[in-house]
Amino acid sequence: MKIKLLTLALILASSSTVISQETNSPGVFGKGIFNLMGKDSTWSMKIAARVQILTSATWEKDPEGGLINPETNFLIRRARLKFDGFAYSPKLKYKLELGLSNRDIAGSSEFTNNAPLYILDAVVMWNFYENFELWVGQTKLPGNIERVISSANLALVDRSLLNAGFNIDRDLGIQIRHHINFSDTFLMREKFAISQGEGRNVVLGNYGGHQYTGRLEFLPLGNFKNKGDYIGADLEREDMPKLMVAATYDINDHAVKTRSNLGSFMENDVGFYETTISTLFVDAMFKYRGFSFMGEYANRDAKDPIAKNSDGTETGDVVRVGNGINLQAGYVFPNNWAVAGRFSDINFDQEITGLNPTDQYTLGLSKYFVGHKLKVQTDISYFDVNGGTNRVLYRLQMDLHF
Repeated sequence: MKIKLLTLALILASSSTVISQETNSPGVFGKGIFNLMGKDSTWSMKIAARVQILTSATWEKDPEGGLINPETNFLIRRARLKFDGFAYSPKLKYKLELGLSNRDIAGSSEFTNNAPLYILDAVVMWNFYENFELWVGQTKLPGNIERVISSANLALVDRSLLNAGFNIDRDLGIQIRHHINFSDTFLMREKFAISQGEGRNVVLGNYGGHQYTGRLEFLPLGNFKNKGDYIGADLEREDMPKLMVAATYDINDHAVKTRSNLGSFMENDVGFYETTISTLFVDAMFKYRGFSFMGEYANRDAKDPIAKNSDGTETGDVVRVGNGINLQAGYVFPNNWAVAGRFSDINFDQEITGLNPTDQYTLGLSKYFVGHKLKVQTDISYFDVNGGTNRVLYRLQMDLHF
């Protein structure tokens, strides 16, 4: 019922705006449902919607090499509404993204007032001086490249095991972003954030310390076409080689969750167990004439990763410390069919976390009808679990983005 009421309110609000203001419907698929502009040109709004429909099947590998225990799933993986534009001045931009699928809104708890987690992004971006931008609100932190790439723009069906285990996702706070052009082709971008440290939509106060994130990006061969450094496949078919090399360092001071600002809260007999968690990412993106390569390294450490009560007894919660690598390459053919392959190697500290080292091998095929706005993707993955049960995962997904 809440979803229906929210959707109805958004439709009515959009309809009333359409009637009272100048409306420019772009007429081109993938460019937004409406582009709205105030009569005095002091504000704008683009309204867009997207949906991902996913089917998957998994099998366990038995000791004799066969596949057993099949499981299948069919779901709406993502269903989202997006609003962006400017207010008062083109230098003051905003973005609002709402998730409506069960996967989008899952994870509510007493820390979020037991409410569905509708809000993904709600952020204002102010270009206040030359190349400086101030971001205020909830949005993705400047973490590993694979996480910051939109789920709509991936070269494979979904992100890797490295991202699942180490990413720092979204949080509420402020960011400062800046870029320097050293020459016509060499530029550097700096991104710094101070955030609450407990993840998105937490509303009942700050339980630990704060999270501090810094990222430097170097582009020695110039900018990618149409922000292609944060898009999976080389659909632009860069006519000159393009490269981005970057590093992120994140400190969550007095963190109270098992994966920095993600995972579960580490509660103990006096409230919450607190420890300082640090996360390092080093990543790169390269593109040239349809070929793309993305590489990532991640490392997470904690001052004391084993959660304890006030008397020193262990609570059972632990911080997921360890490291991983992710390597991905792909090629887009002139007919917009594309192939991609990925290798991920994840090594959590087994003595602390109890998690087995895992390698993931993925091979994917994509057909881009209107770029990433309308595409069908499929991939198959093999999980090699050291000391555990190996398994095979097959996925087929359609992405539609107005």
